[in-house]
Amino acid sequence: MNPAYESMRPAIESIPQRFEQEGEVVYKGRNLIKVMELEGRQVNVKRYHVPSLLNRVVYSFLRKPKGRRAFEYPQRLLQKGFETPEPIAYLEERRGGLIHYSYFVSVQSAYRRNFYEFAEATPEQYTEVAIAFARHTARLHEAGILHRDYSPGNILFDRIDGTYHFTLVDINRMKFGKIGLEEGCANFARLWGPIAFFELIAREYARGRQADEAYCTQQVLACRKKFWTRFAKRHYISFKLEL
Repeated sequence: MNPAYESMRPAIESIPQRFEQEGEVVYKGRNLIKVMELEGRQVNVKRYHVPSLLNRVVYSFLRKPKGRRAFEYPQRLLQKGFETPEPIAYLEERRGGLIHYSYFVSVQSAYRRNFYEFAEATPEQYTEVAIAFARHTARLHEAGILHRDYSPGNILFDRIDGTYHFTLVDINRMKFGKIGLEEGCANFARLWGPIAFFELIAREYARGRQADEAYCTQQVLACRKKFWTRFAKRHYISFKLEL
């Protein structure tokens, strides 16, 4: 429990009993995410699916569960000046001593825009955001922080007083430490958008890390093509993507 929200403990502890009946669904897949109102405050609640039997043992005794990491990692970003929704609590349900459902509770972000909107965007729509985002990512990597699931839905943003602000969500998969240039360039691979969008990001990212722009552009485009080609083969799908 985040000590700043200790007064909400009774309401937080009631989430497992209330989760199915209350709240607005914002994502439904293997995991379920809802926005719930607790004591007059909107909170984001992510319920993680019940792991396989082997992983139930692993996450119960050998490794921190995803929700626990999602609760602990935000403090490391916030301490370094990067935005992510403030964590409130982490809850576990256990059966037979093994983890069952687990829940991560955080402040609901006010930002409503994400990077899915750039799938077929024009330069007029993406240029300012792409430049700001590339510089933000360069600062993030220089600070030794890498989001391993840097996908369109996990990067929320908005423009406030003429400045773009970015906040990262779903941060249970992170790397903390030195981030090499190649690793940093590969971090953009999961994003959507036209080739020119990635070329602009690559150039600005290179400038932010004082690296060669041509080399970064080649790396970003190559990693993007590799990721989406393998993704299509793995899922037996075809889609329109400028590779």
